[in-house]
Amino acid sequence: MMLEDKQLEEIGQYVQANLGTWLAENSRAKPPVVYEIELRERMVRLEEELKHQRELMKQGFELMERRFEAVDRRFEAVDKRFETVDRRFETMDKRFEAVQEQMDKRFEMLTKRIDRFMIWSFGFTFSAVAIVIAVFRVWA
Repeated sequence: MMLEDKQLEEIGQYVQANLGTWLAENSRAKPPVVYEIELRERMVRLEEELKHQRELMKQGFELMERRFEAVDRRFEAVDKRFETVDRRFETMDKRFEAVQEQMDKRFEMLTKRIDRFMIWSFGFTFSAVAIVIAVFRVWA
């Protein structure tokens, strides 16, 4: 059974006219206009989501900046505390040096007194022994 050219053309026109609807009904293929609209909607949603993500990132960066500022303030407070502790240690060192100097002076004075006492004691003992020997020689 041979089809005539006219019949083939009619069949071709019929297939062309109904092919889009058949594909839409029987498969997941969508007409280009619907597909393009969906793509545009997806792009709009994607852009909105990217904008939202950008805003969230900005908020996160601002929060991190605040945290860093708080940490910086804490470090500055710790530095001030260390400076005050250093000043206290310096004053304590000065006090200890003053006390050390006073103790050194006292020990030097005590050493001089003991030296004088030893010299006088040695002189007195030597004189007493010399007198005793002289007395024994005179009587003997």
